[in-house]
Amino acid sequence: MQETRAGTVAERIEAWLCSTALRGLVRHFDGDWPVGDLTEVLRFLDDFSARHWDFRGGRERPDAREPDLDPATATLVLDAAAALGLVHPVLPARSAYAHLVVLGGLAHACVRRVGYAAHLLRAGLTVRGEVAVLGSFRPLSEWERATLADAGLPADETEVDVLDTAVRRVFEVAAPAEQAGVDAGHPHHSWSSRTYRPAGLPPVRVLAAPSGEPDRRRAHTADTQRFWAGHVRLAPGDEVLTVTAPIYVPFQHCDALRTLALPYGCHLETIGVDPAVADPATLPEQTLTPGRYLQEIRSAIRSMRALHENLG
Repeated sequence: MQETRAGTVAERIEAWLCSTALRGLVRHFDGDWPVGDLTEVLRFLDDFSARHWDFRGGRERPDAREPDLDPATATLVLDAAAALGLVHPVLPARSAYAHLVVLGGLAHACVRRVGYAAHLLRAGLTVRGEVAVLGSFRPLSEWERATLADAGLPADETEVDVLDTAVRRVFEVAAPAEQAGVDAGHPHHSWSSRTYRPAGLPPVRVLAAPSGEPDRRRAHTADTQRFWAGHVRLAPGDEVLTVTAPIYVPFQHCDALRTLALPYGCHLETIGVDPAVADPATLPEQTLTPGRYLQEIRSAIRSMRALHENLG
């Protein structure tokens, strides 16, 4: 997904929300489409998805429950997810960018996304600035550590550790050329930055930011994006390519528009990893269930609502 002007952003939000696919999902779950403007549609969809599609209940994604859906509903959800851009990867629209941003996530996703970024660069993608690999000090679950161990990878302690290990392995670098950070004694207040300089490729920075609300929560993606933008001195007109998983593209694209494109005036594009590209760690492909897709459709709705509130 890619956007530039605020008017275009609002039009894209409305087209996604009012699509046949999303209307069909709402109707199938016994919802009546609201009468009103885009603000009212966003309010309705936020409330509706909270009642019907929120399986996390404030928990981390791996801890979400899986709903018991009948086969017809499951098929409808999967078809809608594909139509809404959560299933199929797309290639970058440009051949050159100012920066390439890799978003962290669960351990297996961290490894896949770093590997895919390296694949794009070695396939000829030009990055004039840096590759930014953004993570957090979130502790890994036992399941994540076991997944890494089964693939023969170090059982790291945190998300940013996995990203750092993946960068060293995939980009064939032994140690950072520059590093900085603050250990404040608590991960919500701490930050770290390590920059590697692989031969023949742009510099790669692995960054973990402090939380924007350290008394309430850990740092999330938006915190790290803002922190990185300040470090790299993101400029108006910079073209930024963000890499995540296809299921998160609508949600994380809108978050990046809100935290990067609107305040800094950069041009933003978000793509998902292509699972057909060989995984350097041979990690198993995770099964994405209808419940997972419904949850991330809700995430996209919430992200679009926050973005729309900022357009004014």
